[in-house]
Amino acid sequence: MNVNQSAPPVPPYGQPQPVYPGYHQSSFGGQPGSTAPPNTYGAYNGPVPGYPQTPPPGVSRAPPSSGVPPASTAQAPCGQGGYGQFGQGDVQNGPSSTVQMQRLPGSQPFGSAPLAPVVSQPAVLQPCGPPPTSAQVTAQMAGMQISGSVTPAPPPSGLGYGPPTSLASASGNFPNSGLYSSCPQGQAPPLSQAQGHSGAQPPQRSAPQQASSFTPQASGGPRMPSMTGPLLPGQSFGGPPLNQPNHVSSPPPQALHPGTQMAGPPGPPPPMHSSQQQGYQLQQNGSYGPTRGPQPNYGSPYPGAPAFGSQPGPPQPLPPKRLDPDAIPSPIQVIEDDRNNRGSEPFVTGVRGQVPPLVTTNFLVKDQGNASPRYIRCTSYNIPCTSDMAKQAQVPLAAVIKPLARLPPEEASPYVVDHGESGPLRCNRCKAYMCPFMQFVEGGRRFQCCFCSCINDVPPQYFQHLDHTGKRVDAYDRPELSLGSYEFLATVDYCKNNKFPSPPAFIFMIDVSYNAIRSGLVRLLCEELKSLLDFLPREGGAEESAIRVGFVTYNKVLHFYNVKSSLAQPQMMVVSDVADMFVPLLDGFLVNVNESRAVIISLLDQIPEMFADTRETETVFAPVIQAGMEALKAAECAGKLFIFHTSLPIAEAPGKLKNRDDRKLINTDKEKTLFQPQTGTYQALAKECVAQGCCVDLFLFPNQYVDVATLSVVPQLTGGSVYKYACFQVENDQERFMSDLRRDVEKVVGFDAVMRVRTSTGIRAVDFFGAFYMSNTTDVELAGLDGEKTVTVEFKHDDRLNEESGALLQCALLYTSCGGQRRLRIHNLALNCCTQLADLYRNCETDTLINYMAKFAYRGVLNSPVKTVRDTLITQCAQILACYRKNCASPSSAGQLILPECMKLLPVYLNCVLKSDVLQPGAEVTTDDRAYVRQLVTCMDVAETNVFFYPRLLPLTKSPIENTTEPPAIRASEERLSNGDIYLLENGLNLFIWVGAGVQQGVVQSLFNVSSFSQITSGLSILPVLDNPLSKKVRGLIDSLRAQRSRYMKLIVVKQEDKLEMLFKHFLVEDKSLSGGASYVDFLCHMHKEIRQLLS
Repeated sequence: MNVNQSAPPVPPYGQPQPVYPGYHQSSFGGQPGSTAPPNTYGAYNGPVPGYPQTPPPGVSRAPPSSGVPPASTAQAPCGQGGYGQFGQGDVQNGPSSTVQMQRLPGSQPFGSAPLAPVVSQPAVLQPCGPPPTSAQVTAQMAGMQISGSVTPAPPPSGLGYGPPTSLASASGNFPNSGLYSSCPQGQAPPLSQAQGHSGAQPPQRSAPQQASSFTPQASGGPRMPSMTGPLLPGQSFGGPPLNQPNHVSSPPPQALHPGTQMAGPPGPPPPMHSSQQQGYQLQQNGSYGPTRGPQPNYGSPYPGAPAFGSQPGPPQPLPPKRLDPDAIPSPIQVIEDDRNNRGSEPFVTGVRGQVPPLVTTNFLVKDQGNASPRYIRCTSYNIPCTSDMAKQAQVPLAAVIKPLARLPPEEASPYVVDHGESGPLRCNRCKAYMCPFMQFVEGGRRFQCCFCSCINDVPPQYFQHLDHTGKRVDAYDRPELSLGSYEFLATVDYCKNNKFPSPPAFIFMIDVSYNAIRSGLVRLLCEELKSLLDFLPREGGAEESAIRVGFVTYNKVLHFYNVKSSLAQPQMMVVSDVADMFVPLLDGFLVNVNESRAVIISLLDQIPEMFADTRETETVFAPVIQAGMEALKAAECAGKLFIFHTSLPIAEAPGKLKNRDDRKLINTDKEKTLFQPQTGTYQALAKECVAQGCCVDLFLFPNQYVDVATLSVVPQLTGGSVYKYACFQVENDQERFMSDLRRDVEKVVGFDAVMRVRTSTGIRAVDFFGAFYMSNTTDVELAGLDGEKTVTVEFKHDDRLNEESGALLQCALLYTSCGGQRRLRIHNLALNCCTQLADLYRNCETDTLINYMAKFAYRGVLNSPVKTVRDTLITQCAQILACYRKNCASPSSAGQLILPECMKLLPVYLNCVLKSDVLQPGAEVTTDDRAYVRQLVTCMDVAETNVFFYPRLLPLTKSPIENTTEPPAIRASEERLSNGDIYLLENGLNLFIWVGAGVQQGVVQSLFNVSSFSQITSGLSILPVLDNPLSKKVRGLIDSLRAQRSRYMKLIVVKQEDKLEMLFKHFLVEDKSLSGGASYVDFLCHMHKEIRQLLS
């Protein structure tokens, strides 16, 4: 249906429409349907039979005569604790009408409270007039509303198309007209929140984003009647844009000329938008009128819904109403808008305090003085000037730093600057490194430090004249004076014991106990290592890697191997005294791969045969790490241990563990002990490893409990990684393990690293999260750091900040490269400072905020009950949003939920964190799984936490086969699945293909090479390689998704209504979870209740 067509004459607007099972359909105009007496009110403010077909120009229609008495007398019973007068969780879908009808009681999952009377005000009817001016715009809407703007004043009472009819209650209830659409004045709403026009094109993005709010018409001209329905021809979507640069922007619609009268076509006059909801009208699936498409980029309805725009069928009974999921902020829409809006232009870092595009947007970065967002992302790019303001807002001030992040091929790696023996230039007082923000004075002979204001002399060899602006004339020739990120070659002063380091070494330590041999792991690993050793990381253009390698096998005892190039055969040396570990040989243990290749190949051939008949089931673990570290110490180099381990180390030795797995502790005060190491041995060992620059990567292959919480302590504190392959089977897990190992061995690592974050006066780094060790309060020590690890830093005020000078961060990382070179990598970032809370909220980044909050919570479970941690998160989120509501949003009814534009996804993402396995485990989640995920998330970057907590769900069969681009994602909810389609879900660790029971036979044949749905193998992990377009497209998509992630995602094929489907549904995070986690809709209602309690 075209937006400008008048609605077809039949059926009357008041008639119920066909519904999609499980949805409640608002009848036209958003009024409740099933409980309303039939036709008492005419056709919902539409034309009543017998009315003249077109109202005379400028004359407004009176409200229907039959209706509920005005607010002063009407008390609508709402039942106990419903979210609003529309029943459970419901917000009226569509613009508010002048008359509200009574509803049956609804139930509320988050506890109940008595509701205040429903206030229903008749609209003030006035003729049409010009759109409001920007000064008249207010951030108010008659329902839930998202707003990023600060507006001058509330609208004059009695004006507007129709005043808001709000529900004032204390129980988190939504008012009657809860369009939760992010629709700024002067811009069309994002599709998934307000998909009004069937056939409407996806909006073209423009100009800076404005506040998300619905604005009533202000004074200054005649008003339109308060009616609901499609727009008249020529009617605009709103008024002038607000000047609010922010994340997402939408297109400015055609504004009306002031004074334009809107006349409808002959025939029954189509109802008009109520003032509170300008923009597309929201309709439920299958509703009549300008209907929404289910998702951006998909025009087709779900099976079971009528074709949009077609003639409706006979009336059907309506299920109870609830909040329309399409009327609340959609992550998919925000991501889509940001891609359309910011994906085409490069992000130039020259301007202070710019909010970068979202992590889900592909964009190029041009470094012009601030570090790329690939290296540093902040929770807010405009920080409060005072600590009081920061406490009031409760927005954590944090940066997620990825110092060695890998860049796309189109972007240049940081330049390496060599200042010779004098080394990099630094401030004498605070030791900050030279950067673009340093101010040169006295003709260039001295410089003022931008961090501590100390005046320093410029060394004669570094002197250069200044131009007329006070800038050095060589500024653009020197990376450290013009770029946000660069490297210095370090002098001998930056090296241990004042001598340059040796190239690092890799030691492969292989469990050869009964479990490892029987599963085929040892044979597979030895075979793979033969080819893998050719791919060790190398420096720049070096022909071969400088890294040396060594080999150890172990069960209850350790076996060292001499693989010196002069030997004909490798020699084994056994150390059985595991309590006092030592390295039995120096010469011949760590060797150059090319020199000793023949001996190494011989060893790798022999290991599986040597232990083929072993019956030894017990293993040690701490002595294995001790041995590797001692070997590196003896060789006087840093390095990495690759440990392949299968079982709980119960053999008599230091670090021996017992099985302490106890699910009865879940939801008790002792639950935190499940996340803590059961012995202090491993912390002490980790400290020694860090001192030696010995990083540990652990590959676990458990068949039962192995106490990941304890075994992962050393990898966690040394900057290493843990990989876990439960119930490892060669045929199912080989590809995943080999891919992870290959990537782990090949990736570039910085060894023996120290990182420090300096800040300008007024803030300081107070807290750190990640995989590292700290022996003091400022230095982050990392035995190893790769391009996928992040360090998250929280800042607090220690003085007042200045709006003019802003705030500066400098991250300096000292490390040894793979070639044995000592280097300093520097990242600089300048942030704005504000005295207005609105500026803080306008420049936040929700993805980074969630990354920080997840890490904060996941560390909290070590010391506090999980329930306390969850409550803390909810309270903090409510305080952030309540502060915005109180200080930045315009005055409006307490029944409205108002969210800042930049944070409108905070509730949905936070709910995903709260429902995660660490904070709310399902019955099938093991203690080891929770400990594993906890340490994984601790060093994830923002892109990884984004997809981990809110997985991507991609329809594979909705777009044409010839379309090879990645299909647009849909929301992670079971409601979005159609049984006639196939979907792919990924979260960075898992990959599922869900097959609907009604998929066409030809599609099943093309993808799985079987003739029917029933013949598909549930749990299949590899798709057959078939020579047809669909098979190639899906396999290509899977390959490209795997390439984007740091770990190989194992595929699991899930059939609809199969036992594996429960596992798949666990990742549909907008739905209620089996472990008791709230659905997105319910959690939003709960947050609203929390915010109102704080405000009252």
